[in-house]
Parts: sequence; structure tokens; C-alpha cells
Amino acid sequence: MFEVFSQSYYLGRLYVTPTDGDHALMHSDQHERINEEVYATGDGVERLDTPLVMKLESRHFPVHGNENVPTNTLALPESMLEGTDVRNPPSLREVWLARRERAKQLLRFTCPGDWSDWSDSDDELRNAGT
Repeated sequence: MFEVFSQSYYLGRLYVTPTDGDHALMHSDQHERINEEVYATGDGVERLDTPLVMKLESRHFPVHGNENVPTNTLALPESMLEGTDVRNPPSLREVWLARRERAKQLLRFTCPGDWSDWSDSDDELRNAGT
């Protein structure tokens, strides 16, 4: 689904569609699998429900899992779709997935509440968002 793009991102294609909720969502099984493959450290203590950090066009956002979202779909709140080039959803779009270190950096500065869900040994960074 995602391929290495750079030192900071993976690149993938997902169907982008609107949702009435407040959070960006994707199917919970895919969310967990990507979380395990990209963000897990292998120490067995990480949570696989922590948000993924994705980017559509120029906007970054945390993505949570939800079993009601179709597979291969990124459901975004209407407010997040405003100002994008997404037309006639669902629309197949390129989506960037931040690698673990980039995701930690982005969550630390933009979503302190989501950062607190990360579990790793870097206490200074983890506690910076709480």
C-alpha cells in the first residue's frame, strides 16, 4: 500500500472520502497493520492504535482506525477537504505517510494529545506534548 518515498515519508494511494466525524480515519485493520510495520519498535510495549501521521497535499493530520471505514480509504472531515483538489469523492489520491521519527516530530508540535499515546523510551520527547 505504501512505498518508501524519502527519509521522512512513505507514498501510497488511497481513496479519499468525506466523513461527518472530527478525525481522519481509515479501516482499523489496515491502521493497525501499518502502525505495526511503520511505527512499532519491536520492543513489544508499543500500542498499535496510536495515530498514523499522513499528509494530503500540504496538510498533515493524525489518522485513527475505525472498522466502519472501507479498506484502502482515508475518510477526512469535511473541514479538512475544504481547499483541497479532491473532487467527486471517493477520489484516488496520493497520500504521504510520515515515518516514525517524522511522525513523532509532527505530533509533538501539532497534536500534543495524540503524541501522549506514543510509547517508547524517549521520555523527553514523549512528555513534551503532555
